[in-house]
Amino acid sequence: MRVWRITRQRYLSLDGEGARLNGGRWNSEDIPIVYASSTLSLAALEYLVHVDVEDVPADLCALKIAVPDDAPIEEAELSGLPADWNRIEDHPACTSRGDDWARRAAALALRVPSALIPAEQNLLLNPRHPDMQRVRVVSIETFAFDRRLLA
Repeated sequence: MRVWRITRQRYLSLDGEGARLNGGRWNSEDIPIVYASSTLSLAALEYLVHVDVEDVPADLCALKIAVPDDAPIEEAELSGLPADWNRIEDHPACTSRGDDWARRAAALALRVPSALIPAEQNLLLNPRHPDMQRVRVVSIETFAFDRRLLA
């Protein structure tokens, strides 16, 4: 399976350190998680929603990541989430679900709906799972948002 991640050049590592330091919708601080998206366009939206358009850095990269097809993956079903899960930033139900998955380390990945487009999916990777050593960055390309998105 291929997933995408957009990040700055200095954060190319798949160690989950940014999420560990800052927390996120699906994890508390001190729990490392690598956030990735099923498509490059979704990865772009997920990045853009977390930064002021005037602060978009010039050193972005798009990482194409290969996740082994036989790696264990859990799924956070949309039907199992509260109705307001995507309207409240860092909803406790999402954070709790992600933290539980990461701590158990039973699966390399957790497939979650995108808060921006719930019909699309993000994939969370647990850098502490043994199968993380089989995850590979297939390509790294310079990435820039079209200027019309930043106007």
